[in-house]
Amino acid sequence: MSQKLDFSISSLGKCTIQSPMPYSSSDESGGARFVGDDEYVLSSNTMNIQEMNTLLKNEILLEKAGPREKIYFNPNHIHAGIVTCGGLCPGLNDVIRAVVRTLWYRYGVKRISGIRMGYKGFLPEYNLPLKELNPTIVDHIHNMGGSILGSSRGGSDTVRIVDAMERMNLNILFTIGGDGTQRGALALTEEIKKRKLNISVIGIPKTIDNDLSYIHKSFGFDTAVERAVEAVQTAHTEAKSAIDGVGLVKVMGRESGFIAAHTSLAISDVNFTLIPEVKFKLEGENGLLKKLDERLDARHHAVIVVAEGAGQDLLEESGETDESGNKRLSDIGIYLKNKINEHFKEIGRESTLRYIDPGYMLRASAAAPVDSLYCARLGANAVHSAMTGRTAMLISEWNNAFVHVPIAMAVSKKNSVDPEGSLWRDVIESTRQPSRMC
Repeated sequence: MSQKLDFSISSLGKCTIQSPMPYSSSDESGGARFVGDDEYVLSSNTMNIQEMNTLLKNEILLEKAGPREKIYFNPNHIHAGIVTCGGLCPGLNDVIRAVVRTLWYRYGVKRISGIRMGYKGFLPEYNLPLKELNPTIVDHIHNMGGSILGSSRGGSDTVRIVDAMERMNLNILFTIGGDGTQRGALALTEEIKKRKLNISVIGIPKTIDNDLSYIHKSFGFDTAVERAVEAVQTAHTEAKSAIDGVGLVKVMGRESGFIAAHTSLAISDVNFTLIPEVKFKLEGENGLLKKLDERLDARHHAVIVVAEGAGQDLLEESGETDESGNKRLSDIGIYLKNKINEHFKEIGRESTLRYIDPGYMLRASAAAPVDSLYCARLGANAVHSAMTGRTAMLISEWNNAFVHVPIAMAVSKKNSVDPEGSLWRDVIESTRQPSRMC
């Protein structure tokens, strides 16, 4: 545990208002009950006894999420805002729907506004009107992909966003987005604190790559894997139907190869999985091209899955960044396609390569049922935490429970596939590729 751990959650003040939720505060009632402020979840299930005995409680325990008996905000006085930022992801509408329905039906909050087009919706130069949200408007949006609020990258002008929140008389802001969005949300909470405003900022993590810390799984991830499996099935069929056929599929994963790894394990027809965390070479006795030749000699077809951030050391850097400050990646999929075709031409091998890039199909898909369920629970728990005045935190599922995670901890480092861990070992066993190709 080299990282300094602090899972203490910031709060706007003492909770003194009785919750309108009809739950019991006792386990003995036999019905649904409130969650107590003394209920926690271990941050790790693998720590040793010495670590358990020496670390302080708020360093190793995460607050359990859920409705509390006492709340901070008077529901009749609340104006809540919801914003979706960054790239699209399956489940955005599901989360919006869950937040609106929980606010409206469980707490009686009737003033809910959607901020259009990400953080830019706060800025006057874009002149974007608020979108009124209520159960009638959100009832069927979970059947659609995308976000009914729209989304964008950038626009995180902290001072002017808080100016806008003051003008709107916002009491709660739900920020649905990934690393950049939540870093922006953290900056908002600092500016809000500086101005001594009572505004709660609650994050709902949206990172299809699954790369935020202390987030077991981000919503949309399962749907992305499901769609990626469909692409690999197509590539496998094409490869088997041609002389020495090769199917090459590029999936999302800028810095983390979780989608590629899970897709490969889910379908078991993948022969080479390439991820950002594990370097590989094309040339040499242990390089990808040589191993691909050996695979074709043995089985006469092959399937390769590559994450978009893999092999960037083989390409020239573009030197550009997007509006969120992310480095623009060079296209590893097109690069591999060209290099493999050139290699076959040089050695005189007759082969057919089919290249599939399902990226935007994955992003824009409606959520699969498993993600819809997850989104419903994330949204509801986000509302419960906001109503108690908690802030600068996000909702996560961790160690089989929904918990509160400080945004600062979630963005402290990128979550990634451990090349020495069990997930990557399972991928190696499934694909039977060399553990190192460099």
